[in-house]
Amino acid sequence: MIWSLIVGAIIGAIAGAITNRGASMGWISNILAGLIGSAIGQGVLGHWGPSLAGMALIPSIIGAVVLVLIVSAVFGIRANR
Repeated sequence: MIWSLIVGAIIGAIAGAITNRGASMGWISNILAGLIGSAIGQGVLGHWGPSLAGMALIPSIIGAVVLVLIVSAVFGIRANR
């Protein structure tokens, strides 16, 4: 359980860094983005690539990036430029 939260936070932080929206996300948002994005990514893309704490990392990161972009678009969060 703890490992899942840690890996979820890392995946969420990576997704925030890729989308340039990491500064506006707190650590709870990173964990939620990582866990929900992991479920979405693995559901759509399957379980392939390296795995950590039961999460396939590549599909999880892709799913988290998509989730962060969608949530940012819905709530109008803009990247700091």
